[in-house]
Amino acid sequence: MLRFETSKNLSNDAIRIRTDVFVKEQGFEVEFDEKDADAYHMLVYDDDVPIAVCRFMPGEDGVCTIGRLAVVPEFRGRSIGKAMLAEAEREVADMGQRRMVLSAQVRARGFYEACGYTAYGDEYMDEWCPHIMMGKDLRFRRESI
Repeated sequence: MLRFETSKNLSNDAIRIRTDVFVKEQGFEVEFDEKDADAYHMLVYDDDVPIAVCRFMPGEDGVCTIGRLAVVPEFRGRSIGKAMLAEAEREVADMGQRRMVLSAQVRARGFYEACGYTAYGDEYMDEWCPHIMMGKDLRFRRESI
């Protein structure tokens, strides 16, 4: 059974997943930054096993930035990322945020489009990888679900 936990602390479980996925698997060199100190960090557990992570930063303007979404390889293809993204959207909507934006790897664009996100702007490089900005209006609150 999936369990979602959100915290203001970057836990060792989140560090391990992000390191394994973004640094070791995908080759990014700059994974951790100053935004981690201000972000909310969501972890997804399968029973007690940490299997996915993301971070999000609500904005004073009602626009929340989400990123660093990663699922461990052995749990991919099971809609874990989609479930985590939906839960994060509910949480930030409950915080009064009206829109979610993210910097998507171009190869993940289809995943985000399937989750209701729309690309905007030009593609750009982040380290060696092409990215595109994407956004989604949040039109629900937890109490209405």
